[in-house]
Amino acid sequence: MRMLLQLFATNTTESKLAGNDLSAEMKTYYEKRLIDLAEPKLVHDQFGDKYPIPAGNGRTIEFRKYDSLAKATTPIVEGVTPTGNDLNVSSVQETVMQYGDWIQMSDLLEMSAVDNNVLQATRLLGAQAGRTLDSITRDVLAGGTNVIYAPSHANGTTAAVTSRSAIDESCKLDGDLIFRAAAQLKGMNAEPIDEAYVAIIHPYVAYDLMRSQEWIDAHKYASPENLYAGEIGKLAGVRFVESTEAKIFRGANLTAGAYSLTVASYNGSASESSATHGEVSAYMAVVKEALDDASAAKLVGREVLIKGQKAMIKGVETSGKKLFLAAAPSAAPAANDVIYPSGGGANGISVFATIVLGAHAYAVTELENGGLEHIVKQLGYGDDPLNQRSSVGWKATKCARRLVEPYMVRIESASSYAPNAAAN
Repeated sequence: MRMLLQLFATNTTESKLAGNDLSAEMKTYYEKRLIDLAEPKLVHDQFGDKYPIPAGNGRTIEFRKYDSLAKATTPIVEGVTPTGNDLNVSSVQETVMQYGDWIQMSDLLEMSAVDNNVLQATRLLGAQAGRTLDSITRDVLAGGTNVIYAPSHANGTTAAVTSRSAIDESCKLDGDLIFRAAAQLKGMNAEPIDEAYVAIIHPYVAYDLMRSQEWIDAHKYASPENLYAGEIGKLAGVRFVESTEAKIFRGANLTAGAYSLTVASYNGSASESSATHGEVSAYMAVVKEALDDASAAKLVGREVLIKGQKAMIKGVETSGKKLFLAAAPSAAPAANDVIYPSGGGANGISVFATIVLGAHAYAVTELENGGLEHIVKQLGYGDDPLNQRSSVGWKATKCARRLVEPYMVRIESASSYAPNAAAN
């Protein structure tokens, strides 16, 4: 079916002669369109307990949960009513924050453009709003305290990994790690979501996992019609939801033009001073790459990886390409060793988080009832005497909170598909 988009070329309800006001019906339509576009992006929100944002009650929202009752192992005495028990409700509070963005349009654009610019702007802003609000929840979940690190299989041997910085390219996600995460949740009496635990996974990591013999594609379910948004399959009783917004850990570039730096020489005995930052250190690495003042300022205080060891840069001398380290590395760097930013895995590779969830693990604010607002301003709003400017935007109040740490497990791994994916 073909549609003549010229019919929507102006930001009016009927024609140019009718003025530039959007009717209440049009605003309602665009508001609904924005929410419809944002909701599919909220992958990380869909498994949290939902709390509406109350109006006129300040910026603090309270999340509540009921404590489990202890076992009643004492026999009841015949004819005697037992003491009974009490409900115990615990609560945590979180302050909602406001987020938003907008696009400005001109009268000339509206008169000359073929497309309906309000609709197109709403489409872009809706997707942006969804990704933004989803990332807020994702980062809260990614800060959970229960972590399983994928083991290393380098050189044909399996070795345990105990930190993110030690994850190498052989640390892939496999079925055994999913069984371990599910067992951990069961051991903590975490209830399933519907009938199973749920994992949020990046497509690059799903690529490794889906080749497992235990994997069941979503379209092969006994009831494939009841799928979560983004659901791709099941393994070990865990249902997997795929999202490109699943957390990726990777350090930022060390300089404006380089992700890493290369050691030219290292001096671990003679004291040196940084004329730029006034620091004195006995541990100095000279690098091959040029350093400018802007890069030097950002490097001071940064943690880096040298020969797989963490080191802190406390001073930089740009003229001599010198980095002054806070402490001596246990293994002295040599020429051509690479200095990587900290934050990712070994040798600076990207580390992917797969979050396995039970029910009631976390809470989020609801999208409806004040959570997301679509704002359309007609030509002439504000200080616009010639009716030259209109705008479309969104605004949302949002927060997320982990409620029960034992009800979520984060598995950190590498991926054979993209070891250098950008952090998100």
